[in-house]
Amino acid sequence: MDFENNEVEGMEEDLDNIIVLNDEDGNEVQFEFLDLIEYENEEYVILLPVEEDQEEGAGEVVILKVEDTDSEDEESYVSVDDEETLNTVFEMFKDKFKDEFNFIDEE
Repeated sequence: MDFENNEVEGMEEDLDNIIVLNDEDGNEVQFEFLDLIEYENEEYVILLPVEEDQEEGAGEVVILKVEDTDSEDEESYVSVDDEETLNTVFEMFKDKFKDEFNFIDEE
């Protein structure tokens, strides 16, 4: 799933870590930016979908690769197909935030 970053104007100050991306169907989806992880000279964003009906504190993160665009002020986020890379980046994120989040392993 490819997403493009949209600028968000007029958001309240406490929503500074909220970004709006367009999904492959052109729908706007809000995400909370959790972290930026560097792995093998690439950068990956860790995002948490903001859903009104979601149980407080629960959710699955989305990991997207950061790609530069022709514009200096803009970057693009693309899906990662390599399961090994996704797992490694997620493990790095879990290790970094092990004291702040309760991670649930689904087997």
